[in-house]
Amino acid sequence: MTAPRRPRIAPLGLGLVSGALVAGGFACGVFVPNLHNGLIAATFTAVGVFVLDRRPGHREGWLFLATGVAHAVMFFGRQYAAGSAGTDEPSAVWLGWLGTWPLAPVLALFGVTLLCFPHGALPSSRWRFVVAAMVPAAAMLSLTSALWPVEYADNGLAVAHPFHLAGYETAQHLWNVLGPTAYLLFQLVWVIGAVVRLRRAHGDEARQLRWVAYAVVMGALAMGVGLVAFRTPVLGLLTVPLVAVASAVAIVKYRLYDIDLLINKTVVYGAMAAIITLVYVAVVAGIGRLIGVGDAHGPWLPLAATALVAVVFERVRRQVQTAADRLVYGRRPTPYESLARLSTHVSRGGHDADLFTGLASTIADGVGAAEVTLWVGAEAELVAVATWPPAAVAATPVVTAPTTLAALDDGGRTHVRAIDSRGAVRGAVTLTKARGEALTVAEDRLLQDLVAQAELVLDNIGLGEELRRRLHQIAVQAAELQAAAQRIVAAQDEARRRLERDLHDGAQQRLVILALTLQAIATQAPPDTALAHATEDARRQLTLALAELRELARGIHPAVLTREGLGAALDALAERSPIPVTVDVPLATRLPGEIEATAYFIVSEALTNATKHSGATTIAVTGQLTESRLCVEVTDDGRGGANGRWGNGLQGIRDRLATLNGRLTVHSPAGNGTRLRAEIPCAW
Repeated sequence: MTAPRRPRIAPLGLGLVSGALVAGGFACGVFVPNLHNGLIAATFTAVGVFVLDRRPGHREGWLFLATGVAHAVMFFGRQYAAGSAGTDEPSAVWLGWLGTWPLAPVLALFGVTLLCFPHGALPSSRWRFVVAAMVPAAAMLSLTSALWPVEYADNGLAVAHPFHLAGYETAQHLWNVLGPTAYLLFQLVWVIGAVVRLRRAHGDEARQLRWVAYAVVMGALAMGVGLVAFRTPVLGLLTVPLVAVASAVAIVKYRLYDIDLLINKTVVYGAMAAIITLVYVAVVAGIGRLIGVGDAHGPWLPLAATALVAVVFERVRRQVQTAADRLVYGRRPTPYESLARLSTHVSRGGHDADLFTGLASTIADGVGAAEVTLWVGAEAELVAVATWPPAAVAATPVVTAPTTLAALDDGGRTHVRAIDSRGAVRGAVTLTKARGEALTVAEDRLLQDLVAQAELVLDNIGLGEELRRRLHQIAVQAAELQAAAQRIVAAQDEARRRLERDLHDGAQQRLVILALTLQAIATQAPPDTALAHATEDARRQLTLALAELRELARGIHPAVLTREGLGAALDALAERSPIPVTVDVPLATRLPGEIEATAYFIVSEALTNATKHSGATTIAVTGQLTESRLCVEVTDDGRGGANGRWGNGLQGIRDRLATLNGRLTVHSPAGNGTRLRAEIPCAW
C-alpha cells in the first residue's frame, strides 16, 4: 500500500497567500494594464504548488512558486491603488508603490525560472555571469522606481508617490531610455537561454523545452510588437501566462511531475461544462426565439434542453475524454499496435531484463495504467522482475522480496492477472490505474491478450534459461575432461621421470659396473687368446647396450629438462640430431613443468619426423615467450607435404596441446618445407 503523503505546509501556505492576494486584487475591480500580473500570479503559483506537492524540494517548483507569489504582491498593490485613484489614503499610496518598484527584480526572477527549466539548474555554469549581470541591473532599476514615480504613468497609477525627492525630471528622462531597453534585454535573455538549452537537450527534455520555447518566443514577439507599435509592454505581458501553461503541458505530456491526471480531469470537466451550457442556451434561447416561445409558455423548453443533454451526455463525454487523453497523454496505442509492439520486443531478443521491462511498458501504454509490475515465479513465491515506470520514478515502492499470488490483491485499485502455463502459475501482472479511473471492458480484454502473450515470453525465456543451463553443464564437463587429461599427462610425465630415474640409478649403474669388470678381465687375460677376444667382444656389446639404454632414458624423459630447463634440453636435442639444427628460444626464467614438458615433446616429435621423412638439410627451432603464451616453431627446408606422413605423431601433439588449451598450426606445402607452430598458454 502507498504510504500517505505528508502535507506540504510551506508551498500550500504560500499558494493560499498568493490566491488570497489575487482574489483581493480582482475584488478591487478589473484594471486592464495590471491584468497580466494577476494571470501570471495565478498560473505560476498553481504550477509551483502542484510540482512541490509531487516532488518536494524541487528547485524549479520553488522558482515557479516564488514567481507567482511576487506577481501576486504586485497585482494586489496595483489593483488596490487603481481602485483608490484620486485619493491620498496612505494605504493606497504605499500599496501602489509596493506594486510598482519590484517589477525589475520580478522580471529577473522570471528569467531565472525559465533559464532553469525543467530541472531547476542553469544550462551551464557560464549562465551564472548572465544572472550576475541581471541582478545589479534589476536592483538599479528597482531603486530608481522606488525613489521616483518613473513607472507610474506607464502603469496608469493615479495615486501619489510616497517620496518627493529632487531630480525627478532627470530620473524620468533616463528611465524613458534605459527602462524599456533593459526590460527588452531581459526578454531576449529568456529567449536565448531557451534556445541554447533546447539545442543541447535530447529525448523527453527536448520535447518539454519545445513547449516552453514556443511560449517564450511568442511572448518575446508580442513584447516587441507592443513596444514598437503601441509603445507599451502590455501586449507581451498578457502572453506571459502562456509560459506557465506551456510548462504545465510539458510537465503533463512527458510526465515530469505526475500532475497529468489533474489537467486531464480539468480539460474534461471544463469542456463538458462549456458544451452543456452551449446546448442549453441554444435550445432555450435560440430555438425558443425562432418558434416564438418564451418563459411565459411554461418550462417545457428547459425540460427539453435537459432531456437532450441527458441523451447525448455520455456519448459526448466519451468523445471529450478521448480527446483529452490524446491531448494530455499522447496517442495511446490500439490493441493491435500493443500486441505488435510486444511481438517486436520478443523478436529482438536481448537480455531478459529488457524483455521484462518492454513487456511492462507495453501493458502500461496499452491499458493506460499508472503503474505496472511484472512478477515471475511459482504461485507461492513470486518475485518482481520489472516495473513501469521504472522504480526510480514510480509512486509506489516496488516489493523485491518474494510474495504469493493471493498477497498481490490488496483489495484496492490494484488489478492482478496470473500468467498460467500448462495449468501452472508462471508469474503475474499487477497494474494500477490513476485514481478515479477504472479498467474498461476493452482494456480488460486487451490485458488478457497481453497476459497470454506474456506466457509465451516467459516460456521463451524459460527455454533460453534451460539452454544456458545445458551449455553451462557442457562447459563444466569440458573443463572436467580437460582437467582429467591434464592429470593423465602429468601422471605420464611423472611416470617417465620415475622410469628414467630408475634406469639411471639402477640398471644403467649396474651395466656400467659390469662393463668395468669386463674391461678388467680383458686386461688380465693372456693376449690373443680366445678368452681375451671374447671378453673384449662382450665389453663392446655391453658398451653399445649402455649407449642405447642412455638414449632410451633420454627419450622417456631427459634429465637435463628437469635439471636445467627447456633451453638446455632443446640444445641437447639439437646436438643429437643427424640434421643440423639451430635453436633460438630465449627464456629468461623457468616455466612450469607441464609447459616445458609439452614444448620439449613437440620439438622432439617434430625433429624425429623431419629426420625420417623430410629430406631436409637444415632445421630451425625458434621460440618466443609473451605474458600469456609460449610460441614454438620448428621449420625445415625439406620436401614438404608433411600432413600425410606424420601418422599418429601429429595427433599426439594436438592431444598434448589440448590439455593446456594450446593451438597447433602446420604449414607444409609440397616442395616448400614444413613449418610447425605451437602456441601454449602460460598465464602463470
